[in-house]
Amino acid sequence: MTMTTLTKASTQRFALALTLGAALVAGLSACVPLVVGGAAVVGVGMVATDRRSSGAQLDDQGIELRAAARVRDIANDNMYVSVTSFNRQVLLTGAVGNDADRRRVEDEVSRVVNVRSVVNELTIGAPSTFQDRSNDLYITGKVKASLLDAKDIFANSFKVVTERSTVYLMGIATRRETDRATEITRGVTGVAKVVRVVEVVSEADLAASQAANQSAAQRGGTGPAPVSNATPSTPGAASGSRVPLPPMEPLPAPAGGATTSPVR
Repeated sequence: MTMTTLTKASTQRFALALTLGAALVAGLSACVPLVVGGAAVVGVGMVATDRRSSGAQLDDQGIELRAAARVRDIANDNMYVSVTSFNRQVLLTGAVGNDADRRRVEDEVSRVVNVRSVVNELTIGAPSTFQDRSNDLYITGKVKASLLDAKDIFANSFKVVTERSTVYLMGIATRRETDRATEITRGVTGVAKVVRVVEVVSEADLAASQAANQSAAQRGGTGPAPVSNATPSTPGAASGSRVPLPPMEPLPAPAGGATTSPVR
């Protein structure tokens, strides 16, 4: 292994540690009713290696902030919501007091500008405890480190979200990458279940999308959203791929494109 490779790996691990530390400070307070999932910026290198277009990355940050504001306006003492956007598709995790609040949160978030679809994983019941959230952050760190250590997968393809030991993998990846990431995540101690919220693309489509994004970045533009061919769920929103992941019996996929597949 060359010195350049060692330096790169060390930098990635250091960036990961900084991100988790920031999340720990921001997300563990029992007084915080809402968590924004992806607003932390690790650095230019991370942005450059992201499979989303730069425009989609900026949209995701905007979506999370606007969605957070909407949820904050309707929040109550029985609501703890985490909002995570990836390629303009939003994952809601956490807990609310009743089904009406669950539907209300989804409705508010779905009306945020640029949101293609919402995957609502909110549960009804008591919010997670400080210990739960500490454990979730620990699991997230272990999963990210395991993906980073794998030699046959591109770790930046996936965003990792953990809620009460259930790990959600969001991203843009091939079926092989998705299955491999699932296998790695299932092997991490403490993971109770893996749920995949992934836009699955072919190797050819991925290569074409990355070439287009790289070309746009060199020109200073935002580039197209990666691989889009399904009917969007929101009028005027960007569309996305929709590919099942057999043999894991995927749940009905949201109309925006991501496939949600639980793995026990």
